[in-house]
Amino acid sequence: MRRLLIDLDICSQCQDCGMLCSYIQHPANNGITSLRELAHFAIVCRRCDDAPCVASCPWEALEMQDHNMLKRYMMRCTSCKSCSRACPFGVIYPETMPFIMAHCDFCMGRLKSEEVPICLESCAHDGIKYGEFEENMPEKIYKVSEHILVKTNYKWERTTESPMKKKVLQK
Repeated sequence: MRRLLIDLDICSQCQDCGMLCSYIQHPANNGITSLRELAHFAIVCRRCDDAPCVASCPWEALEMQDHNMLKRYMMRCTSCKSCSRACPFGVIYPETMPFIMAHCDFCMGRLKSEEVPICLESCAHDGIKYGEFEENMPEKIYKVSEHILVKTNYKWERTTESPMKKKVLQK
């Protein structure tokens, strides 16, 4: 199965993403907003068991899924950024919580066998690839969803308790 591979180390250095997107419903989006958000959540989020970001959302726009993977429901999100303020690690970046509907459909069913998504052709820094990729932890390639893999040198170890929980236990 062909998948998108986002090199987050390359992508996060880009100040102004100039990628194009052929997503029919939103042709004017910057082409990678939702992919960058998903990649950041997958790699940077500490996946707290108590998830203060989820609890802080007044609109239930955030949800923890399998493996404590954070998902944002964009139609519920009002961009109040309460999740960003509630995150004890400061890894929900306000600038990745825009109130816009830029969504990637992974070009599912829209590409011919030899075609590649327009985002690949328009990325000036080769931050995104499309092909037969698999998760490969020694090479720091992580599967985020069925259609997306993320490559990054960022490394963190998940702790069993969030700082919020430790603070409460210490009192």
